Amino acid sequence: MAYQLQEINRRIKTDVKEFLAECDQAYAQRVSLAADKILNNLDQSPIVLLSGPSGSGKTTTALKIAEELRRRGVNSHAVAMDNYFKTLDRRTAPRTPEGDIDYESPRCLDMDLLDEHFTALSAGEEIIIPKFEFARQMRNDAAGTPLQLGKNEIAIFEGIHALNDDIAGRHPEATKLYISARSNVNEGATLRFKGTWMRLTRRTVRDYQFRGTDAAQTLEMWANVRREEKLYISPFKGRADIVFDSSLPYEVSVMRNFATPILKSVPEDNERHDEMLELVAAFEYFEPIDPALVAGDSLLREFIGGGTYKYH
Repeated sequence: MAYQLQEINRRIKTDVKEFLAECDQAYAQRVSLAADKILNNLDQSPIVLLSGPSGSGKTTTALKIAEELRRRGVNSHAVAMDNYFKTLDRRTAPRTPEGDIDYESPRCLDMDLLDEHFTALSAGEEIIIPKFEFARQMRNDAAGTPLQLGKNEIAIFEGIHALNDDIAGRHPEATKLYISARSNVNEGATLRFKGTWMRLTRRTVRDYQFRGTDAAQTLEMWANVRREEKLYISPFKGRADIVFDSSLPYEVSVMRNFATPILKSVPEDNERHDEMLELVAAFEYFEPIDPALVAGDSLLREFIGGGTYKYH
């Protein structure tokens, strides 16, 4: 699927608030379809596995699905699989071809504990969801959160490796979802903004705003992120019951306000500096949108902040 630049700019000039509301409503409809699928499979499993590459909006989507299910009278819980990371041991940690610790590898996750927890939850037993402390790179089981599912309750586990063989493969009965920002923006037949640029922009802005990571560091990690996606994430999307697009037609027009100054700060000697200039130039095709107009519950708030959902 591709959006048309002319139509995006026309809608912004005509009635920007209506444009944003329509885009958000279209995404809400995708969430509603996912909720339908989950409820139809509830007699088979109370577990939902939500996967997708970095910058896809998995956290917000999991929260939105849980919210929609609760609206329908089904109590639901969104669980970040990042909390199931193993405590880092630098001697045995997986490494990238360059020799760096590979934080994107599924080997960083405690697959056996996830398997145990899915089985226990399905049987109505209580589990303790661990807490991973990223600042210390260690899992703190003592600070975990108890979870027990009652009748017709659902747990949504979101993470990049949720559809991996060692997770979804052990629990084929679970409802499986795959999400990614997939749409390009074209001007006629000319490509103006790549779908992968949307995810890179989201991650760059989020990392800068909330994780103390500058654009140069994000770019340095991005090559490995993309490599690992092709190895460990994309191959399993065919396992999903629903695949849906998390891109929003208005997002580039909002993100240019945040991303342009961040990307312009990348030093000229950075090996991806030319690509960044290309990305910065691409933003100029889009009419800007004031970020204050973005709804508090928009998926985009996961990356720019100021939203109604709690992420940390």
